[in-house]
Amino acid sequence: MSHVVLITGASRGIGAATALLAARQGYAVAVNYTTNSLAADEVVRQIRKQGGSAITVQADVADEAQVLAMFEKVDAKLGRLTALVNNAGVVDRTERVDAMSVARLKRMFDINVIGTMVCAREAVKRMSTRYGGAGGAIVNVSSVAARLGAPGQYVDYAAAKGAVDVFTIGLAKEVAGEGIRVNAVRPGIIDTEIHASGGLPDRARDLALQVPMQRPGTAGEVAQSIVWLMGPESSYTTGALLDIAGGR
Repeated sequence: MSHVVLITGASRGIGAATALLAARQGYAVAVNYTTNSLAADEVVRQIRKQGGSAITVQADVADEAQVLAMFEKVDAKLGRLTALVNNAGVVDRTERVDAMSVARLKRMFDINVIGTMVCAREAVKRMSTRYGGAGGAIVNVSSVAARLGAPGQYVDYAAAKGAVDVFTIGLAKEVAGEGIRVNAVRPGIIDTEIHASGGLPDRARDLALQVPMQRPGTAGEVAQSIVWLMGPESSYTTGALLDIAGGR
């Protein structure tokens, strides 16, 4: 059976690293992106160069119609999904809660929480033995912020990731008897482009001293954990929240 993984937000950072690693381990990879088609195309090019199979799929995970179209394209081009990585996520500018607008909060939850839940819903319909599927694995990318709260920076992001953690635990129990495992990774300070989108491009290096290991992590280190949770080596692991945070 061929293994097919859809990775949301896979044009850069942790998503791109996961796409490349999964392809090396034999997965056909659907590389989702929202707007940066050039970066997504480059990930696919690198996968094909190393002999793998990959396609790009454009969709804003906050838009249900786009999500449904994305899953249909994966069905048509790659076949039945065996793994989903809910990696798409956003942070906003650092801000205190007393300054946050409702528009900011809605965007944060639409993408990070509802997008994750809708993608998981569509994956379950394809993977669950209840629907004639062969099982599969869902890996949600949460954040160590769910444990720390991110005060003075982005409590909204931390709260959204807290919701992802609880969703992971609940869904894992719900579909455990249907051949689907659901886990989450909680990265700490990882050296990716997401910090620049929050207005702090040097954040990973600036915060390195707060990490017991005294350095930021890499996207590749997080990808190793995600791909492990997708695969048969983690066959008895479900409902787990795995901290990839250097001890933070």
